[in-house]
Amino acid sequence: MATTNDLKNGMTLNIDGQLWNVVEFQHVKPGKGGAFVRTKMKSVLSGKVVEKTLNAGVKVEVASVEKRDMQYLYKDGEDFMFMDSTNYDQIRISKETVGDAVDYMLENTDAIVAMHEGNPLFIELPASVELKITYTEPGLQGDRSSGGTKPATVETGITVQVPLFIKQDEKVLVDTRTGAYLGRAN
Repeated sequence: MATTNDLKNGMTLNIDGQLWNVVEFQHVKPGKGGAFVRTKMKSVLSGKVVEKTLNAGVKVEVASVEKRDMQYLYKDGEDFMFMDSTNYDQIRISKETVGDAVDYMLENTDAIVAMHEGNPLFIELPASVELKITYTEPGLQGDRSSGGTKPATVETGITVQVPLFIKQDEKVLVDTRTGAYLGRAN
């Protein structure tokens, strides 16, 4: 248990049996009446973001979320198989839990899996991943009508906007949070 004074961004709370991540919070002390904490929280299961107002000093239950280093092994039907990097246990994680991370995962990709009471909650990937371009049109020299970028399909199947000089079969760095091109991979 903690109080609203102990809130931090990224903290996971158990409110009414549901898990919520604190996105941001603000302590408010109006001139009249008691202080309160205005929070923006994201549901761990649904991803829905809501704003909640809590009275200052109220006790809230902090959920114990364990983050484990895991490696993505392979896709099995609709589920994804991950292996714990410390004890080599394999777990099956549903497509809904993996979410948008599937667009950036290749076999043997390292990830952090957040677990609560043995159940996987969400996947955290590194900030950028190295992906090979499987198809892109050749860039025409002098074509600047599109701002100097063109669409390119990477090996996971998503399309990324890349500069005109990038060729097919090159490896590029892609931001896993925005899907933006970051540069060529070494």
